[in-house]
Amino acid sequence: MFKVISSLSGRCAVLKGQSCSRPGSVKFHLANAALYQKSAFRHPPTDIPDMPPCNFKPEEYTGMSKERMMEIRRKNCNPMIMKVTSYKKPVFIHQGHMQWLWDVDGKRYLDLFAGVATVSVGHCHPKVTAAAEQQLKRLWHTTNIYVYPPLHEYCEKLASYLPDPLKVVYLTNSGSEANDLAMLMARLYTGNFDIITFRGSYHGGSPQTMGLTSNAAYKYPIANGLGCTNTMCPDVFRGPWGGSHCRDSPVQTIRECSCAQGYCMANDQYIGQLKETFATSVPSRIAAFFGEPIQGVGGAVQYPKNYLKEAYKLVRERGGVCIADEVQTGFGRTGSHFWGFQGHDVIPDMVTMAKGIGNGFPMGAVVTTPEIAASFAKGVHFNTFGGNPVACAVASSVLDTIKEDGAQQNSLNVGTYLMTELAKLRDKYEIIGDVRGKGLQIGVEMVKDKASREPLPPEAMSEIFEDIKDMGVLIGKGGVYGQTFRIQPPMCITKDDVDFFLSVLNKVVHSYMDRK
Repeated sequence: MFKVISSLSGRCAVLKGQSCSRPGSVKFHLANAALYQKSAFRHPPTDIPDMPPCNFKPEEYTGMSKERMMEIRRKNCNPMIMKVTSYKKPVFIHQGHMQWLWDVDGKRYLDLFAGVATVSVGHCHPKVTAAAEQQLKRLWHTTNIYVYPPLHEYCEKLASYLPDPLKVVYLTNSGSEANDLAMLMARLYTGNFDIITFRGSYHGGSPQTMGLTSNAAYKYPIANGLGCTNTMCPDVFRGPWGGSHCRDSPVQTIRECSCAQGYCMANDQYIGQLKETFATSVPSRIAAFFGEPIQGVGGAVQYPKNYLKEAYKLVRERGGVCIADEVQTGFGRTGSHFWGFQGHDVIPDMVTMAKGIGNGFPMGAVVTTPEIAASFAKGVHFNTFGGNPVACAVASSVLDTIKEDGAQQNSLNVGTYLMTELAKLRDKYEIIGDVRGKGLQIGVEMVKDKASREPLPPEAMSEIFEDIKDMGVLIGKGGVYGQTFRIQPPMCITKDDVDFFLSVLNKVVHSYMDRK
């Protein structure tokens, strides 16, 4: 499945043997071999699997030094930028092409996190890039106080991808903004105020959406999100109930299950918790229920198969609308469907989206019914950049590219293969507790041991995370306790890329276990 070569010769062989490495890069890595060996941790893996070939040649970097960038980052960038910087030895990104990234030294990385699940069809995809260039030559900016073709062409096209009656589009610049507007529309339409979300959810960082988000790391000690209530997340791996047939995934949990065919005790228990929330924590009439079809920042958490269908019914009985946050699951990422909610056999009243909508170009949207949209006209809302001509041209090309490249089907095929192989590593290593997801929305939850399911400590997570990066793969982290590795790559990755990652992960976890 893969080839292993020594760390020094391997790094150079990867760079020498492929046309995607620029001239001179071999010399750099030879000169800095000691730097690689002096990883942020004392014992990085000693062998590096052979990276798949790439025929793209990145430009040679001639910009400012890494030291100067870090000096500016500390001095002129808000301290939050340093706080969220991944890795003890940061990655200095210079250029991207499809599933690949290159740093300023010419080192190539397989990007399995896609700029936080944002690059949907590939970095600098030629078709999308061409669409952006064409629109930039014609018109950079105007606003929706005027009538211009890209806005209307895109809204009609986007609406065609959603079922009736979800046919009215409002364009924004981000997912937080889209969710903020969805909260407002839900309250205006229903005349109610309270909104329910799951614990462990992430729906944005604005003062309003901070209330929807249920993770202490993203909370500030200020009044925020008035009227937002969190209910128990129906997590069938970490939660109090779960079994071996609960979720819609190629891989189930390691927990035992004695449920009869067609019955899920865990689902009943979690629905019971939602009913308890209705009985104790909110008024008899509510505005909305927010739910990601699969949690993203929460660590690719999946729910029992019928949970959302039953939850939507309960919410609507109490006057609320149901909102699907598709910021991370939308646009074919789950493979089986274009939208994550379709995998739950439900139709929400509103759908919010961002990230993959523009393949990295800032954009978001709220799509809802004509009736709910009409309530928004009770006041005046103006968005300077929402529906910008360039954003619309890019997003329209993304929809075309997903279809033309078969990205959704690739997500299903490659994602299923990846999860099936990851499950073999879960069975092999005590610290890999769970593998879950659909398509290319995948989580690997790390534990101290499978019996306790206690989260692997942050130091250990960081050690493994850093070593995976040093071997040429970028992934993410998530979960309430930071215990889950997130795999959400551009939807153009191949099985060869997957085999490379699997060999890296196997090597890194094996080395970690040996050290412990």
